[in-house]
Amino acid sequence: MQIILHPERTAWAALTERNIPDDAAIAADVAAIVDRVRLEGDAALRDYAQRFDGATLAALEVTAAERRAAAEAVSPEVKGAIAVAAKHIAAFHTAQKPHTVDVCTAPGVRCVQRAVPISRVGLYIPGGRAPLFSTVLMLGLPARIAGCGEVVLCTPQGAGGHIAPEILYAADVCGIKHVYRIGGAQAIAAMAYGTESIPRVDKIFGPGNRYVTKAKQLVSRTVAIDMPAGPSEVLVMADAHAVPAFVAADLLSQAEHGPDSQAILVCDSEAMARNVMAEVETQAARLRRAESVAGSLAKSRIIVLDGIGEMTDFVNAYAPEHLIIATVAPWDVAALVSAAGSVFIGNYSPESAGDYASGTNHTLPTGGWARSFSGVNLDSFMRKITYQELTPDGLATLAPTIVAMAEAEGLDAHAAAVKVRLSRPNSQPHEA
Repeated sequence: MQIILHPERTAWAALTERNIPDDAAIAADVAAIVDRVRLEGDAALRDYAQRFDGATLAALEVTAAERRAAAEAVSPEVKGAIAVAAKHIAAFHTAQKPHTVDVCTAPGVRCVQRAVPISRVGLYIPGGRAPLFSTVLMLGLPARIAGCGEVVLCTPQGAGGHIAPEILYAADVCGIKHVYRIGGAQAIAAMAYGTESIPRVDKIFGPGNRYVTKAKQLVSRTVAIDMPAGPSEVLVMADAHAVPAFVAADLLSQAEHGPDSQAILVCDSEAMARNVMAEVETQAARLRRAESVAGSLAKSRIIVLDGIGEMTDFVNAYAPEHLIIATVAPWDVAALVSAAGSVFIGNYSPESAGDYASGTNHTLPTGGWARSFSGVNLDSFMRKITYQELTPDGLATLAPTIVAMAEAEGLDAHAAAVKVRLSRPNSQPHEA
């Protein structure tokens, strides 16, 4: 990691850049995959599974027998952990259920807003080096609580027919009925357009590599997606109140996600910077994912700034996915933060708590999108419909306002829709 001392604000734009190469070749490859799946359906999915994952697929859907066998393969310890995490995630997301808004904005004018679930949602769960069964809980439980009618899950199957049994067991815990053994950009395309086996959905959720992220962006012209998302990231704010060993552990917990992940520390003293750097080197030597950690740390930074005010300004400029505030009066500091996906308060709130079991959702905006996007929550699986009902007197009261505005915009028919009703105040529905 590079230590940067008291950079000028003019340098902040470069310091907030992510470790995400803009690869035109990936964009072209993904576009070709998406188009082929849209045109060829299941045949394309089978070909890509063989080519990219070494998997020969007969049926695309995971069978009930396979799911039972997977459940038996999950250890009691992991089942217990999933149960605890699911309880907390369900509790926090259940508390987010929206209330109906029902207001009379004027006499005889009633306006209502109701939340309804998205009918069909698709969840993407990466496999590979770190099968993210925790993400099944983070997406599947809110979908169930929101009342989504159809939930499908796609996850890649490796050579030899392997899907992490924890992913399939977590899908059972969430009540997800349909799991398909498809990964990558081709899975995103399948859920966006539908194939012979996989139904088309209304919104796609879930993290993934650059191919998956690019595919989600591409199909967003056709189907809604949860948010723009890319490699994981963390920013830690630390003053003399912070514990260097804790800070280093938090930085490394993101670095191990992959070489394109990023970890940033902002602190107010060079001594803290040096102490954390030493801890990072010591702790990194004990980690199994050495290549991922080294690649990430090469693009990660420790930045020494002048006090909480400047540190907070940098946080808002960076807009981190995860923000850990290890300072004196951390809640006061948090009140100054306007751009972050999820915030972790104090020395004993590691980011991994939110990743797994505190109850908040870990599907969060990255790459600076926290300035304008929220993380996944119950609202992500719902949409709001508004209703209005006007009585004759209510319409008469609003008529001068509506007519004046419509005519000023040159929309005569809008004005006429009001005038015709006022000219026939006692009209009744026509009876055949």
